[in-house]
This record gives sequence, C-alpha cells and structure tokens, in this order.
Amino acid sequence: MAKADPFLETDAEAIRLAKTLLRTARFGALATLDADGAPLATRVAVATDMDGAPLILISALSAHTAALAADPRCSLLVGEPGKGDPLAHPRLTLKARAERLARGTADAAHAERRYLNRHPKAKLYAGFADFSFFRLEPEGGLLNGGFARAYRLKREELLAEGTASAALLEMEQRAVEHMNEDHADAVENYATAFGDAEAGSWVLTGIDPEGIDLAKGDEARRVFFEAPLKDASEVRSVLVAMAKKARGG
Repeated sequence: MAKADPFLETDAEAIRLAKTLLRTARFGALATLDADGAPLATRVAVATDMDGAPLILISALSAHTAALAADPRCSLLVGEPGKGDPLAHPRLTLKARAERLARGTADAAHAERRYLNRHPKAKLYAGFADFSFFRLEPEGGLLNGGFARAYRLKREELLAEGTASAALLEMEQRAVEHMNEDHADAVENYATAFGDAEAGSWVLTGIDPEGIDLAKGDEARRVFFEAPLKDASEVRSVLVAMAKKARGG
C-alpha cells in the first residue's frame, strides 16, 4: 500500500506565507556541515536581499563560517514560535548555498545597506575585517504552516517575481529615508492598516518589487503591494495610494 503524500499542493496562500516568514524574520537557525562532516547549527540574525534571499553577517572566527567555506550547502530555519505550543506556529526551512559577498563590490554594499536597515545595532561591528556578508541562495524550501499544512516550495516560489531593476536598487535607500523622516505618520498607518499592528514608532526598512518591510523594535511586519512593481518609477505612486487607503480605513 502506497504511503500518503504528507505535502499539500502549493498554492498562492502557502507562497505568501513563506515569503512573509522570510521577510519578517529577525533571526534564524543556520545549519552547516562541520569539518568532521557532522551537522552544526547556530543562531544568526537575518535580513533579506531585494529578491527575498536571506542575508547574514558572520565572523571568520566562527565555526559555521569555516564550515561554509569548505561546503556552501546549508539550511536556514525561520519562524518565531509565539505563545502556546511552538509547533503550532508556522515555520520555513530553506535548503540553500551560501555565497560570500566580496567587500568593495556593489552586491556587498547593497547587502550591507539592507542588513543594517534591518539590524541597525550591527553597525558597531559590520565594518570589522573578520566579518563578511553572505547571501543564502535558496534551492527549495519546506513550509510547515501549522497542523497538517506542509508544503514543498521551489526556488522560484520563494523569491520575488522578476528581477529588481537597477533603478530600484539605486533609489531604494533614498525612498526609505524620505518616508521615515518626512512621512512617519504614513509609515505607521501602513503597519496598522495593512500589517495588523498596534500604533507606535514604526519605520520602513526596505522596499522591493513585491512590497515593503516595517519594523518597531523587535516587531516586524510585511506588507505586500496589490501587484508587483514593474519599474522603480511606480514606487511613489504606489506608496501614496497606500497612504490614502490607510487613512481611509
């Protein structure tokens, strides 16, 4: 008798949940292969690249950095347990390959900017010579959305549709700073109206083709656009429309 497949057919709701877990993760459990071939797990702070791939900042002095240098295969578990039974809360396990981003490159500078927007206290050590940014290239994922809600996800289902335009990469930081400095009320409204959050000092930490990321201390929210951006020129009009809608309800 054939065993029943424990995985459900992946749908839009599962994909949205997986992307939300990635974008809102403050930390995750990183698993690597140690020098002796045995599994090695550690906790790392997490941010995301423009397309949603995880970004981590780790020291060359750590065992997991040496492990990734020897074998870039790794796994990352994200999803905070919350109250009650920790196994009742959704979590996502990524299978990935780690890529060290060389200092002085555009990719490293972009990763550093997005990471520090998410983890501003890391400015204290991000510039140390022994620290490096790594991008974890997803190869697939396992989503547990709760009891009897397991899904297998492909790489293309985890990352943002299309590729971010050079213009969006160029203007993102200016837009983030402008919104936080001049339109803090709109940012707070995004969190309360679209992120089911309580009012407070919310800040915008990132803009990408599919949505925006918001933070208030240890809290994080992900707000998706109604439709993915096709070009950076759409950012302003989309944010203005969202602000008007948030004020209206």
